Amino acid sequence: MESTVLNERMARWQILLSEFDMVYVSQKAIKGSAIADFLDSRALEDYEPLDFDFPNEDLMYIANSEEDSQENHSWRMNFDGASNALGNGIGAILVSPNGDHHPFTSKLDFDYTNNMAEYEACIMGIRAAIEQKIKTLEVYGDSTLVIYQLKGEWETRDPKLIHYQRLVLELIKEFDNITFWYLPRDENQMADALATLASMIKVNKLEDMKPIQISIYEIPAHCYSIEEVENDNCPWYQDILQYVKDRKYPN
Repeated sequence: MESTVLNERMARWQILLSEFDMVYVSQKAIKGSAIADFLDSRALEDYEPLDFDFPNEDLMYIANSEEDSQENHSWRMNFDGASNALGNGIGAILVSPNGDHHPFTSKLDFDYTNNMAEYEACIMGIRAAIEQKIKTLEVYGDSTLVIYQLKGEWETRDPKLIHYQRLVLELIKEFDNITFWYLPRDENQMADALATLASMIKVNKLEDMKPIQISIYEIPAHCYSIEEVENDNCPWYQDILQYVKDRKYPN
């Protein structure tokens, strides 16, 4: 019975396949003796090692290509200087292509002008990028004078800034590509905050501060606080069950 049903299905498949110029051919059985005779006819001197073709070679090449392109992505560096009644400070922050932030800040303990502080912050950030072997960098600052002098669009005449400009032009030779961009002050808040932090802290020696972590709290802190309940071998819903049965709140 099963053989009859199978033959009917095969006949129906042949009719359907004929519309697409396809012919169904049933598989022929191969006797084991025929395979043995074939292997026996192959002489040892005709043996050739198998040529393994690894399809993953292309995939490995793509992975390496993506890694190389990641290294060529541009890093970003923001810098700023700050001065107030408590002191003077500079700040810079490196941002990786993945969005990781690396802050740097220093306190200035010498006489300087605002433009000198901006150059000091820029140089600190560029040197940090060189130490991390960054080759492509976009530099952003809110000092119009410093940015356009480094872009070569403005001439440097102040003797106090000429040496700074020469130093920056020497440092940028370490990069494959580096660009300078002006950024409004309200868009440079992180670097400004780092510079202000350094200017307000009294430092007597080298201070090592871990990277700053910034979080966003959407509810008050006490909402996260959960009191620890002693284990009385009761299920977690015991208080709810007690209230449903006796209309009694827990202690």
